[in-house]
Amino acid sequence: MNSAAADTLFVATRKGLMEVRRAPTPSGWRIGRCHFIAEPVTLALLDPRSGARYAALAHGHFGVKLHRSDDGGDTWRELPAPAHPPEDGGEGPSVSMVWSLEHGGADRPDRLWAGTLPGGLFRSDDGGESWALVESLWNVPERARWFGGGYDEPGLHTLLVDPRDSDTLTAAVSCGGIWRSRDAGASWQSVGEGLRADYVPPDQAHDLPIQDPHRLAVCAARPDVVWCQHHNGVFRSEDAGVTWRTLDAIRPSGFGFAVVAHPTDPDTAWFVPAVKDEERVPADRRLVVARTRDGGASFEVLDRGLPSPSFDIVYRHALAADGSGERLAMGSTTGNLFVSEDAGDSWQLVSAHLPPIHQVAFG
Repeated sequence: MNSAAADTLFVATRKGLMEVRRAPTPSGWRIGRCHFIAEPVTLALLDPRSGARYAALAHGHFGVKLHRSDDGGDTWRELPAPAHPPEDGGEGPSVSMVWSLEHGGADRPDRLWAGTLPGGLFRSDDGGESWALVESLWNVPERARWFGGGYDEPGLHTLLVDPRDSDTLTAAVSCGGIWRSRDAGASWQSVGEGLRADYVPPDQAHDLPIQDPHRLAVCAARPDVVWCQHHNGVFRSEDAGVTWRTLDAIRPSGFGFAVVAHPTDPDTAWFVPAVKDEERVPADRRLVVARTRDGGASFEVLDRGLPSPSFDIVYRHALAADGSGERLAMGSTTGNLFVSEDAGDSWQLVSAHLPPIHQVAFG
């Protein structure tokens, strides 16, 4: 685990993938190269094992595309995108977006995982040159109860690879709950005791396969500590996501999409509160970050340098922390990009004129 501060930020937007670097500017950062100009980039991955860069694009009518660069972004090569095999003599479901892209662990140098809309998980063992659907998860009987949240179809947006054991995986599906595998995806268990859903009849509120975890974040130094931003609150697990407790102290709202965990301090995490369902705007029309430093017993509301009134929403992958846990980045649906150098105490505006931001990631 790299505890050093990162000096490069990748920003995936509706109109390209931006490189943002440390620079002598008022914000301390400057936007540099833009890759895939005017194309919708949903995710980027910098593979720490090989240095390869990956970019996933969603072209709507023209489908999903995946690209890889082995020379620091100077050139990009298109790879096959994850695709479902034929079903019952016809075509399988169409993949409309790659919603999660993760490397497979230090001891699996060529393994990648991709989560998609609809809620599929794909594995590559050759650096993205080919992909196979993880049929064991696709075929769980509970999938018949999955349904879409913000999208019409359920989507797999989070995959956690345990740094202690690359065969131990945790996947989160909106709306399909949390799933654990200890055998590299050969079999799966539905977990999440303690989560609750207020959008179903009360007698189904604790059913595991219909939960809507918006995002999971793990403490890299203590992988059993996992945080969840759920549709109906924020939660913390100390047994790698098997059971959860509600963090009722969060304010001003328990709804949101993004959460990031401190890489070394298991008691620290950040959330971005909002108003759910019909409105989808910041709570109290103020863009703030909620931080806990005591395992969720209490929360601070951080807003220095953030706009008010505001209509910014921060997507699932658009909040990130670097290896030091002091440098944070946050991008919004209205194209605002912010960086904090002091663990969220204050924020500097890098740009207010970017396209809607899907993801930020330190490299």
